[in-house]
Amino acid sequence: MTMLKMVVCIKQVPMVSELPWDSRTGTLKREIAEGMMNPACKHALEAALRIKHEHGGHITVITMGPPMAAEVLYEALTLGADRGILLTDKKMAGADTLITSFTIARAIEKECPGFDLVICGSQTSDSETAQVGPQLAEELKIPSAAYIESLECRGKTIRMKRLSDDFLETLEMDLPGLVTITTRHFHPRYATLSGLEEAFQFSDITILSAEDLGLSPDCIGMKASPTRILDVFSVTAEKENYVMKGAVKKILEEVFEKFGDKISSAMGKDLKTHEHSD
Repeated sequence: MTMLKMVVCIKQVPMVSELPWDSRTGTLKREIAEGMMNPACKHALEAALRIKHEHGGHITVITMGPPMAAEVLYEALTLGADRGILLTDKKMAGADTLITSFTIARAIEKECPGFDLVICGSQTSDSETAQVGPQLAEELKIPSAAYIESLECRGKTIRMKRLSDDFLETLEMDLPGLVTITTRHFHPRYATLSGLEEAFQFSDITILSAEDLGLSPDCIGMKASPTRILDVFSVTAEKENYVMKGAVKKILEEVFEKFGDKISSAMGKDLKTHEHSD
C-alpha cells in the first residue's frame, strides 16, 4: 500500500457578510474581518482525509495570511490533518495570485520535500479567480488538473473525474501532481471533541516568515505583484417599473407595442399583434 505525502492549501476568508475593503490599496482588511475556512478548501481537505483513511498517508495543511489565519490550521488539524504551516509576514501582504503561488511554492519545496499530491480548492469566496492552484503547479513544475469531483488512488497514479463543457471526463495523472477540488462532492465532515482536544494539545504548526523562506521583500507581497486593483465597488441591481392602466385589450396592445421585440426574443418566436374587427 502506497502512503501518500499530501499537501492541502487552505485559506482563511472573511465571512460572506463581512467584506471590508481598503479603497486605497484595493485589498481586503483581513485583520479586522471575522474569518472562516474557504468553502472549497474544506472540500479539498476532505478529499485528502478520505485518501488518508483509505490508503494511509500524511497531510500537511498550509496557509498564507495574518497571524489570525492560524485558526483554519487548527480547524484542519481537528478534522484529521497531521501538520500545519502558517506563512505570515507583513512583507507578504497584498500579494496577487501570481506572487501568492510563488510564495507558497517556495514554502512547499522547503518544508515538504518529496511530496506526492498537492490539493487545493477550485476557487476562493473572496476573489473567485481560480488561479492559485494552476499557477502553483507551474511554480512547482508538476502536472495539474482543475475542477476535480472524484479521486481514486492507484499507487503513484490517481484517476480523476470532472465535468467539463457538459462532458464527463476521466483523467489519469502520475504523481507528483496537483488537483483543485470543486464543492459538488467530498462534503466536509464535522469536527469531533477528541479531534479538537488533540489539535490544541498536540498540534504541529510551523510559522514561517519571508526571512525563514529566504525570500527578498522585492519578490513578494504587493511590491512584486503585477496586478493592480483600480476600483472596488458593490454591484447594485436597479429595476424600472412600468405601470399600464385601462381595458385589458388596450393593455395587451400596449404590451406588444412596447415589449414585443423582447418577448419574441425570449420565446424565440416572431409575435405579431393582430387587429380584430368587431
